[in-house]
Amino acid sequence: MSSIKVESSDNLDLAIPKIMSVAYLQKPLEVSIEQEDVPSVSGREVLVKVMAVGICGSDVHYYAHGRIGNRLVTYPHIQGHECAGIVVATGDKVTRFKVGDRVAVEPGVACMSCSWCKEGRYNLCPDVQFLSTPPVKGAFVQFLKHPEEFLFPIPESLSFEHASLAEPLSVAIHAVNRGKLKPGSTVVITGMGPVGLMTVVAAKAYGAKEIIVTDMEPLRLETAQKLGATQVIDISSTDTIKEIMQVTSGLGADLVFETSGNVRALQSTIEMVKRGGSVVTIGFPNTEEVPLNVTLMLQKEIDLFSVYRYTNTYPLAINILVDLGSQIEPIITDRYSLEQINEAMYQAYANRSNSLKVIVFPN
Repeated sequence: MSSIKVESSDNLDLAIPKIMSVAYLQKPLEVSIEQEDVPSVSGREVLVKVMAVGICGSDVHYYAHGRIGNRLVTYPHIQGHECAGIVVATGDKVTRFKVGDRVAVEPGVACMSCSWCKEGRYNLCPDVQFLSTPPVKGAFVQFLKHPEEFLFPIPESLSFEHASLAEPLSVAIHAVNRGKLKPGSTVVITGMGPVGLMTVVAAKAYGAKEIIVTDMEPLRLETAQKLGATQVIDISSTDTIKEIMQVTSGLGADLVFETSGNVRALQSTIEMVKRGGSVVTIGFPNTEEVPLNVTLMLQKEIDLFSVYRYTNTYPLAINILVDLGSQIEPIITDRYSLEQINEAMYQAYANRSNSLKVIVFPN
């Protein structure tokens, strides 16, 4: 992989060209660079020069399989939704931003008028337009048009690539909120992909005392320790349930977060959690139906929470990332230019052992 020179906002060219480069997913495992007109903005719209985009697990699913559940890609498709950049133009009704402002982009644009939006659960809005979720085009572009309500200022001390992590960190923050994590809790987090690692960060920020994590990849377990895990369990060589019971003096964890989507991992959460504890499911399984031991759940009176994206998390996510500074750096393992998008996507898809978060730099 060639090295990438990342510009600071001090020397960025804020001129707006007429044509921009765009990465189009043409079919499974094939992305091409095409040219498109740079979008114009009006009203409350903001034009963002996209400086960094993280590749998400959902991007990998669409890239490799062309679908997630009943959501099908219509080719060609633009992927990418974890992004940050700099404002280069504003519509005539924009009040919160000006040219030159550095921003993180919340990718889901909700209607803000349906019953779910009005009760604050806009992640459940039936009309949400979420970047890169078909048929909505995503952020692997040089310039992105986005409503000002879903942009958030970032300080100079936070790099664009670190700011792009506000999106997966938001998933983790929403998960710990759903699970009602209390300071001093003992938590188990299964799966140390980027969202699992961000759940380590969120659990620590919320005051968890013991953070036990599971995976089978050494890089992922090592990174989890760097980010705050107090105990790591290699599931390939350890009886996971027995180990968790030993660590928790036979009680089980207060909270278990399942981030991997692995069916056996989800089923095992019922055994990992203590009586009266909670299980929070984040990762999507590769099958629509997963058998669970409901009898044991009833006997232990377990609360089961599911997580779908997030609501009202970006300001806190940005603050956490600012406080962490360079401590978050181990999660970013790969950097590519937009022209290297094929290599970037394939790295995220095929190299679980040596790759965590892959960042693409469109400009």
